[in-house]
Amino acid sequence: MAKRPAGGRPARPRPNPLFEAGITYVDYKDTDLLRRFVSDRGKIRSRRVTRLTVQQQRAVARSVKNAREMALLPYSSTTR
Repeated sequence: MAKRPAGGRPARPRPNPLFEAGITYVDYKDTDLLRRFVSDRGKIRSRRVTRLTVQQQRAVARSVKNAREMALLPYSSTTR
């Protein structure tokens, strides 16, 4: 049975963003795609927020870490 939010209507399943875009392989060089899965503070967003499968979340996390190592993405974007 679907969970009911406070409004009383059943929750709709939200679409998977990678399935929707037809992406099967997450490349660390595709920084535009990876930035969608990183918060403004530089943290990798959780599966609950990104709506990815377990395998996709692992691939995205690995790609973000590789992109950070190659200096394509920042480790954090906060400045003091």
